[in-house]
Amino acid sequence: MATPVLMPNVGITVESCILTEWHKKTGDTVQTGEPLFTYETDKSTLEENAPCDGTLLAQFFETGDEIPVMTHVAVIGAEGEDCAAFAPSKTATAPPVATPVQAAEVPVATAVPAYGRTGSSAPTGISPRAKALAAKIGADLRGAVPTGPEDRIIERDVRRLLETGPLPTPAAAPQFEGGAGTGLGGRFRVADIVSAAPAPVAYGTYSDEKMPMIRRTIAKQMLYSLASTAQLTHTLSFDAAELLAFREKIKAGGATLGYGNASLNDMILFVVSRTLKEPTHRALNAHLLEGDVLRCFDGVHLGLAVDTPRGLFVPTIFDADQKSLAELSAECRSLAALCREGKAAPEQLQGASFSVSNLGVFGIESFTPILNAPQTGLLGVNTITTQIRVEAGAIVPYQAMSLSLTYDHRAVDGAPASRFLADLKQNFERFAAFAAEHDAL
Repeated sequence: MATPVLMPNVGITVESCILTEWHKKTGDTVQTGEPLFTYETDKSTLEENAPCDGTLLAQFFETGDEIPVMTHVAVIGAEGEDCAAFAPSKTATAPPVATPVQAAEVPVATAVPAYGRTGSSAPTGISPRAKALAAKIGADLRGAVPTGPEDRIIERDVRRLLETGPLPTPAAAPQFEGGAGTGLGGRFRVADIVSAAPAPVAYGTYSDEKMPMIRRTIAKQMLYSLASTAQLTHTLSFDAAELLAFREKIKAGGATLGYGNASLNDMILFVVSRTLKEPTHRALNAHLLEGDVLRCFDGVHLGLAVDTPRGLFVPTIFDADQKSLAELSAECRSLAALCREGKAAPEQLQGASFSVSNLGVFGIESFTPILNAPQTGLLGVNTITTQIRVEAGAIVPYQAMSLSLTYDHRAVDGAPASRFLADLKQNFERFAAFAAEHDAL
């Protein structure tokens, strides 16, 4: 009996994946557990293995295709077995269509309004059930024929719309003007808008490259963050002499001292995790949820920005405030390696209550980090520079590091944010004593 192979549902936030490589071709013999294809989510690269023994009868997609989760990707069965029934056009996920009502129950419209934006406007009378269903399936209610009381659009009108015409995807809906698209079930996609648009004037040679899934996810998240939060950034510098001296001490004998091979970044995370635990800074170790709810966390779950060949990843160090400097250092290295190899699990890339982004290695002296909403704070760490100050009437140079704190002004005011930076400054400038007080060993 033929067995379909589905694009796995790897997380509640993952709606589609990109097929990056086929390990088998149609007609090949496969065995249970053998790698069948590789796919990419917005955060990881994973392999899907064959669920049974048999022959690969069909491949419904090519490398580079973006495929909705739980869609049939291939079929395994006995050689020569018919597998046409498993084609995605027949298995694409769609809301169930209600049993058609009797003709006498539904007034026949003399003219069905056109889909899309041209010559039509959004209806005003819509039942809650109809609105919920339309949002779920991406229906454009401007094309619905109202049959409810007082010309209201009701649920059956939305289902009738689903039966009688193609639907746009949510991303393509604003520019949908009717007609079938190239998506599953004839859905109109953003790609159909691009293909229908006039070609731009080209000045010289160029190449169009489709952004990978992770890049698109980052773009969407950053735009959402800037559009939905009130972000402000404060910058402050501190004397890094104590921090640098402690780092030299670790390099000289960290293993015997119990600090492992802790880096400057590990030491920064250590101080941040402990400083955030102070009751006066609880609003920065929080999520601002929809409405007026501030979710303050008991533990400090630090998001660590990691640069990888595929893009920016932010794994989470859970309960960072409970880990020693050596433990923080080891976990940072492990998480960064998993991200660079594309092996970080979805649960390792979520749940942070506060994030840290260190661009000091690139020589950046100041920047404005973008919040990872719904987090209320993110600390940017900058490079070390030589600054001067006056001591006893003399100009004295010193090594300074600056910190850039971005916070959501809806949840945190300028004064509390500044006090957090001031506390960080004080703790960094007395790092040896601070580490001893907070049991770095």
